[in-house]
Amino acid sequence: MKKSIISIISIVSILISSFSVSAAEVPRESAPCNTTSEAIVIVESYIGDILTEVQNGLGYADARAKSNRIFFNAWLNGQTNGYSYGELVDIANNAIWQYRDMYLHPDFYANNIEKVRVIIAPVIEDYKSGKITYAEAEFNARNKIYQYVNPNFNPDIEYMKDPIYRDIPSVDNSLFILARKLLLSQVK
Repeated sequence: MKKSIISIISIVSILISSFSVSAAEVPRESAPCNTTSEAIVIVESYIGDILTEVQNGLGYADARAKSNRIFFNAWLNGQTNGYSYGELVDIANNAIWQYRDMYLHPDFYANNIEKVRVIIAPVIEDYKSGKITYAEAEFNARNKIYQYVNPNFNPDIEYMKDPIYRDIPSVDNSLFILARKLLLSQVK
């Protein structure tokens, strides 16, 4: 009797472990600037399944509510490796937003990746060659996108103005995400 129970448990555990779980990853380009790789891995471990649900149509608010509850409970129970609730939720919310946006506008992402690559090509080259840091590359890529939308945009003038009087062109935030993705793909 004991041997048959042990055999059944062994078979069940082998069957369960043979199925692979394919939870979605946090897109690195969606993470806040100073996020560590460890924090991203922690977020993925807690909400990878939620990100998969978002890829399949789960709404942004519902996904946020689920992830916020998960992180709050993990934080209360001391299971966040020292990361605060706010840090982990920010990473999760950005990832949820990006997956939801990619679900709603897949053509935008597919059609604009090459366009953004062309717009920021000089920045990518400077970054690849080591002439500028990642922070400078991200700033320069943002300015190149602004100048693509409005050729008269001059960052030296606009950033010197009082923020109320700045004339910065309206740009879909997804273009900046694509630029970050392209720059991060250059990191070795």
